Amino acid sequence: MSPAIEILRRDFGGDIIEPGGAEYESASRSVLASGTPACVLRPKSVADVRAGVAFAAGAGLELSVRGGGHAFAGFGTNDGGVVIDLGMLAEVAVTDPENHLVRIGGGATWGQVADALAPHGLAISSGDTRTVGVGGLTLSGGIGWKVRKYGLAMDSLVAAELVTARGESVRASAAENPELFWAIRGGGGNFGIVTAFEFTAHPTTEVHYGTIAFPASELADVLQGWAEYLRTAPDELTSTATVANPFAGGPEAPVVVHVAFDGDDPARAAAAIDPIRRLGTVLADDVAPRPYADTLEEGGTPPLSLRFVARSAFVGTESVPAALRVLAEARASEGAPFIAVRALGGAVSRVPDDATAYAHRQAELMVVTTSVGPQPAVEAARPLVEGIWTRLAPHVSGAYANFQASATEEDVAAVYPGETYRRLAELKRRYDPGNLFAGNHNVRPR
Repeated sequence: MSPAIEILRRDFGGDIIEPGGAEYESASRSVLASGTPACVLRPKSVADVRAGVAFAAGAGLELSVRGGGHAFAGFGTNDGGVVIDLGMLAEVAVTDPENHLVRIGGGATWGQVADALAPHGLAISSGDTRTVGVGGLTLSGGIGWKVRKYGLAMDSLVAAELVTARGESVRASAAENPELFWAIRGGGGNFGIVTAFEFTAHPTTEVHYGTIAFPASELADVLQGWAEYLRTAPDELTSTATVANPFAGGPEAPVVVHVAFDGDDPARAAAAIDPIRRLGTVLADDVAPRPYADTLEEGGTPPLSLRFVARSAFVGTESVPAALRVLAEARASEGAPFIAVRALGGAVSRVPDDATAYAHRQAELMVVTTSVGPQPAVEAARPLVEGIWTRLAPHVSGAYANFQASATEEDVAAVYPGETYRRLAELKRRYDPGNLFAGNHNVRPR
């Protein structure tokens, strides 16, 4: 590698980190995975990204692209290849205050975005963790605390600038390369490295945010009542229910309903949230007004001895009662995974199904299971988790790429069903015929 690296240095103005270097150990891992790449590149400019892509392609090396590095499948690192870490391309700027246009570097995190927009009274509906990257979340969807009012994070995207597999810089929007713009909204990192995003933000106030806890014994009634109410709740209310938290008692952990009401009017917030409070015996309630930026949790880097295995699927309206019954029964099993059920609908469902490559617009709920622990413990729990998903199978469909720890052909088919996959594969052949950008839920060139 040394002669090739020396050639790269002529065109690369960022950092080049090789094995044995002082920063290599930390630079070689993503948040949830370790790797031994041949080098980690930290570009400082678009020209650097282009040089890095050309280097990886010319050397025939596996390429990983890292934004926040939170992918459950460990896409942000590899063994023996090249990692392009976008962390130094993280500028956040309001470029058009009147129209609330915001330009965000491809390596920014949602915490950086929320902090930069707060002084302007603006926000973008994003995920729920500060250290999650804008790129990974947006390109595969973006389900956060304003999803029912403002849709997915990618629904606020108006343009993006990419470096393609050929090392070219292209712009994608409704007016420029519209088919590519369709593809990157849901198609993940299959088509290039996004060096900059342009979003339309929205004016924001404080939000009413917090959790309401109920006894585990009331789980079945609380879950069913919660899902039924969310069908008619105002779009300003977004909510997630979590059960079987292994760090709060496992099977006996309280049912915790997270709520976020997008508005600072106490009366309107109470009117929206009180029906949830009436679903059962309230054990704890910490819902209060707070800045939107404070709804994003701090994200740490766990020890590599812990493994996180996530799996997701969507639930249509007709299947909600049956799916929730399965989950209510599953949480009682010793060793059950952490279960989260996220309410969707609202603004997400009002975008035409074929308007973007995100193919699950009409789902009412998303179910996520997460197993956490040392490798032997996670493996021991696998039969139980697989049993839960076998029971869920008749009542769920699809998968959300951002909550999927594997990337098998079956997973990819769930993320990109039928016609969506065919359309993506045709475009992949145009922009990445050699499948350089394969470190994702990969769509192969058709």
